[in-house]
Amino acid sequence: MDVGSTQFWLALLEIIWVNILLSGDNAVVIALAARSLPANQQKTAIALGSTGAIVLRIILTIVAAQLLLLPWLKVVGGLLLLYIGVSLLLPEGDDTGNAREHGSLLAAIRTILLADLVMSLDNVVAVAAAAHGDFVLLVIGLAISIPLVIFGSTLLLKVIERLPVIVWLGAALLGYIAGEMLVSDPALVGTVNDVTHQLHTSVHHFAVAVGLAGAVIVLATGKLCRARASV
Repeated sequence: MDVGSTQFWLALLEIIWVNILLSGDNAVVIALAARSLPANQQKTAIALGSTGAIVLRIILTIVAAQLLLLPWLKVVGGLLLLYIGVSLLLPEGDDTGNAREHGSLLAAIRTILLADLVMSLDNVVAVAAAAHGDFVLLVIGLAISIPLVIFGSTLLLKVIERLPVIVWLGAALLGYIAGEMLVSDPALVGTVNDVTHQLHTSVHHFAVAVGLAGAVIVLATGKLCRARASV
C-alpha cells in the first residue's frame, strides 16, 4: 500500500482507533499492576510494560489467525487471567529495600506483558483486519498507539489513588474477560452449544453469565486471600 495514498492514511487511522477502543482493559491492567510501586518506578513500569505489550501484540497479530484456531489456548488464557485478577488483589508485603523494589518493578512489567498477551488474542484480529495485510501499516499504527495507551494508564493510575475500589472493579473485569474467553475456545464450541440448547439460551447470554461468574470467583478468592493474610 502506497504511503502517500489516501487509503494508507485511512487504514492507519482505523488501526489507531481500533487499538484505542480495544485497549481499555489493557490500560486497567497496566494501572493496577503499577499502583503498588514507588512513584519513581510507576512511570517506568507503565512505559516499559506498554511498549513491550505493543511489540508482543505486533508479533501476535502476524500469527493471530492460526493461534485463535488452536484448541484449549483460550482456556489456558482464561485461567491465567483469573490468576492475574486474584494476584492484583493480594496485599502487598512489608519488605523494603532496593532488591524488593527492583523485584516489584519486574513483577509489575511481567504482569502487564502476560495480561496484555492473553487479552489481545481476540483484539489482534480486528487490528489485523484494519491493516489489510500490510505489515508496515500495522507496525506504524500500533507504535503510534503506545503513547495513547500510556496516557490512559497514567490517568487511570491517578484515579485509583483516589478511589481504591477501582482495583476491585479492575480485577472483576479480568475475571469477566476470563469467563468469556473460556466459553469462546474452539475446543468447547460443541459443549457450549449443547449447554445453551439445554438451557434454552443464546451463546452470548451464556458467555455473559460465565463472565460474571469469573468476576465473582476473582473477587471472592481475592477477598478470602486478603482475609487470611490479615489473620
